[in-house]
Amino acid sequence: MSQWFGILLYGNFIVAFISYIYLYNRRKLIGFHLGMNIAMVTGGGLAFVTGVILINRYPLHYMEITIAAILTGMVGGSLFGGLFDYQTLLTGYINGLLMGIMAPMVGAASSDSIIFILFLEIFIIGSFAMLLVSSKFS
Repeated sequence: MSQWFGILLYGNFIVAFISYIYLYNRRKLIGFHLGMNIAMVTGGGLAFVTGVILINRYPLHYMEITIAAILTGMVGGSLFGGLFDYQTLLTGYINGLLMGIMAPMVGAASSDSIIFILFLEIFIIGSFAMLLVSSKFS
């Protein structure tokens, strides 16, 4: 069971990395409004998924997991926001920070619900897919 949490966590980072490479090549074609949405979805999504998965894997390490989720969200939001401009970078940074603070609380409330984690994974992967598709049409 615990191996699946690690696979899901690594899978999220791989999807984010592939998305970053794709968006890096298209960054000059993407407007600021879409760039803002990209930074918010990636920063918040990575922080949220990281916090929920880690708190379900290590339920007694709340402070460490909160810090890990915050750092993941801030770095992810900053990297994706940095593709566009400084205002977008700041938006991704702050959204990653706030979602990183909230994620372990939501994960603790879900109390090891596999259905919730699968729903969350489908939602996050779907969000990344929508970002990539919408960047194609901008």
